[in-house]
Amino acid sequence: MNIILLSGGSGKRLWPLSNEIRSKQFIKIFRREDGSYESMVQRVYRQIKSVDAQATVTIATSRTQVSAIHNQLGDEVGISVEPCRRDTFPAITLATAYLVDVMHVDPSESVVVCPVDPYVEDDYFEALKALSAQADKGEANLVLMGIEPTYPSEKYGYILPESAGSVAMVRSFKEKPDAQAAAQYIAQGALWNGGVFACKPSYVLKKAHELMDFAGYDDLFARYDTLQKISFDYAVVEHEPKIQVVRFAGTWKDLGTWNTLTEAMEENIVGKGVLSDTCSGVHIVNEMDVPVLAMGLHDVVISASPEGILVSDKEQSSYIKPFVDGFEQQVMFAEKSWGSFRVIDVESRSLTIKVTLNAGHSMNYHSHQNRDEVWVVVSGRGRTLVDGVEQEVRTGDVIRMPAGCRHTVMAETELKLIEVQIGSDINVHDKQKHAMEREWRAEGQE
Repeated sequence: MNIILLSGGSGKRLWPLSNEIRSKQFIKIFRREDGSYESMVQRVYRQIKSVDAQATVTIATSRTQVSAIHNQLGDEVGISVEPCRRDTFPAITLATAYLVDVMHVDPSESVVVCPVDPYVEDDYFEALKALSAQADKGEANLVLMGIEPTYPSEKYGYILPESAGSVAMVRSFKEKPDAQAAAQYIAQGALWNGGVFACKPSYVLKKAHELMDFAGYDDLFARYDTLQKISFDYAVVEHEPKIQVVRFAGTWKDLGTWNTLTEAMEENIVGKGVLSDTCSGVHIVNEMDVPVLAMGLHDVVISASPEGILVSDKEQSSYIKPFVDGFEQQVMFAEKSWGSFRVIDVESRSLTIKVTLNAGHSMNYHSHQNRDEVWVVVSGRGRTLVDGVEQEVRTGDVIRMPAGCRHTVMAETELKLIEVQIGSDINVHDKQKHAMEREWRAEGQE
């Protein structure tokens, strides 16, 4: 099975855990059997591989998410990187061209396209296999998954099939309606449109060539910023007469808000938190190393991270985005392909960060023109390379790097550093990458 997972957006509706770098699908909030936590993208990827270990998975995403994907899923997963945002039709076209030209998938072999962030069980992925098999038959150019609605939702579009069978031709589509119209559609046998479909790559590329002039993946990537912003629905679905829908009646939840996310959580507290006996329907998600105490609250979500603190009625949490859009602050936490960092102190002329490098990984070789840096090794051991001079480092060592100095660090074990940046102009753009002056082995660099 070939799968394209669409992973986009900044996920501001789950602030303060999500930010411009860490979208909602990377928040580790779902408890594993061993007591650890996994994110939406980790959960979905694990479920795909449990159903089809040989599945070819490609994630269509932006540059800002690549490091987090590698950090959480490793280097084996395929990634189609969008140079900029151009909506779903260009993104799906680019990912399809990546599958054909880079991954060498047969253009006549069906591919399933779906969002990366629904909350589903394994039967959903069995349904994706059935969706792919139906597309392979060639009875229709597009095969959509139609989700059996559980209530008249105003958040989804609706698919009206021509018959009540498990597989049917599509009669029409309805845009997101009000609750009354949604109830009428459901009475007529309508299904939710969750944006999940299967087709052959040759079909997508044919449609793309009708609207865009490109020679292949490399050419499409190079001119991506010139492409028209248009959704797959507007560009393709609305004009396609041969569409089938396959019914799906299993668990499917769109975890786009704190309200829906807490419905899928198996426990009321993630992180340090205490609920009094007078609380009901309260969830705490705390990434800070301080306790959160809730007393006498009902149907409230409390979330704390270095980005901020949210205390909200669960239904009102759906309206968070306009408030968060007005916040201007530095990103305080991010996952990178080599590990992660967390900002712990911000001053006008200094920035203090806790850096965690995964064993066998290193930063790239780089320098800064406008700031000095000091690393203090908190735990672990590794090696540093400073202006071509290598040295072993371990707990308690201090490494100083003046402005203009080329430097990197490689972790032999998990390595934790306190990094202090000192200067009058500290910003993320003050970084120049350099080629290694000699061999420097590491599993991952970013």
